[in-house]
Amino acid sequence: MASSLKSELGPLAVTSRSWPVEQKKSGRTTKTRTVPHRTLPLERGAGIYGIGSYVPERVLTNADLEKLVETSDEWIVTRTGISERRILAEGEATSDLAAGAALRALDHAGLTAQDLDLVIVATITPDMPFPACSNLVQERIGARRAAAFDLNAACSGFIYGLATGAQFIRNGLYRHVLVIGAEALSRVVNWKDRTTCVLFGDGAGAAVLGPVAAGEGMLSFDLGSDGSGAGLLCMPAGGSRLPASAETVAEMQHYLRMNGSEVFKFAVRAMEESTRRAVDRAGLTLDDIDCFIAHQANLRILDAAARRLELPPEKVFNNVHKYGNTSAASVPIAMVEALAEGRFKRDDTLALVGFGAGLSWASTVMTWTR
Repeated sequence: MASSLKSELGPLAVTSRSWPVEQKKSGRTTKTRTVPHRTLPLERGAGIYGIGSYVPERVLTNADLEKLVETSDEWIVTRTGISERRILAEGEATSDLAAGAALRALDHAGLTAQDLDLVIVATITPDMPFPACSNLVQERIGARRAAAFDLNAACSGFIYGLATGAQFIRNGLYRHVLVIGAEALSRVVNWKDRTTCVLFGDGAGAAVLGPVAAGEGMLSFDLGSDGSGAGLLCMPAGGSRLPASAETVAEMQHYLRMNGSEVFKFAVRAMEESTRRAVDRAGLTLDDIDCFIAHQANLRILDAAARRLELPPEKVFNNVHKYGNTSAASVPIAMVEALAEGRFKRDDTLALVGFGAGLSWASTVMTWTR
């Protein structure tokens, strides 16, 4: 973290503006005075001050799934690389996971909830349609000064959240932004569909963003969408087009649906192309990347993307075997574990990339400044 506010923000420009101070009824002119006006910082970066994750205690193994659907540990591991995943306890919800991750990220950053100016929660499984999950988290952690809103970009959501939070910091509007990726996908999977229920798990990860010196922290972003693929990964009912009814419930339209083969092809291509664009925009090459952390959806997808990027295994972090696909939570959960394992350190360069429903994709290249 930068040592002083001045070094973090860079030079400030000082200009002059004229402000009306008095209007005389009998005169024809308005008295004015010239006063110094401090503008926004000329140069300011945004970086991560602290990260944290939170997952439910309950572990659902492949052996457990063998008792629920027609599947096997060998079938799941061979096709996905997943061995187990975490599942919410009865009575738990997405905001509970998000709050747990938030508090750990604040502790890692050395800040309190009162220091926060904004809370962003990236999720497709909020506690309820409204109010926003971020409102519930804000109250739960005591971030009384903070604005709050949710962001829905599915599995790309956490990186979309980083891009959004970084702009508030760079333009000087806010100083500390909390970005959380949190999901309770076990609530929206069909536990009779073996092609999807084996893939997903619950969890949350969070990052506290703050100002850093120009040229540090988040160096570039690449965000994108292809709405023509919206039907490949979706939950059809529950919105304004198909509101909840006896018919939609009977047809199981409130569960996640996915065309796995088409999503697989899209994912490999999107992760490679988006990562390359973000690296290029940062003025770097793939050789400069010290740690590559991708959305943990499927080990075969991760391996294919890494091969196409020609990244050596020691630079690629995977933990999909432990948690499965946790959507917007997967990248921050992986970041926390990669840091704990010493896979990156201060001044290292990280590439993060995600893909998901939408279809959407997002990547960022950053230097680790903590």
